[in-house]
Amino acid sequence: MSSMNISLPDSMKTFVDEQVEARGFATSSEFIRELIRREQEHQKFRALILEGMESPSSGPPDFESLRERIRRHGTK
Repeated sequence: MSSMNISLPDSMKTFVDEQVEARGFATSSEFIRELIRREQEHQKFRALILEGMESPSSGPPDFESLRERIRRHGTK
């Protein structure tokens, strides 16, 4: 695993330290890795939304089918 040093203003370091304690992270690095993973997921989700917006319409949405796909995805 690679290392990276970052500089934070005192207020941000305090926030990170509070989050580590309150949310049960072992280290500040663990908390930052979680934030980065969330951002990666956010970017993937945004790309999928943009892809969907650019694709041709195939008619009205089937919300029940969509709900089922979301349920299946949530169980993985």
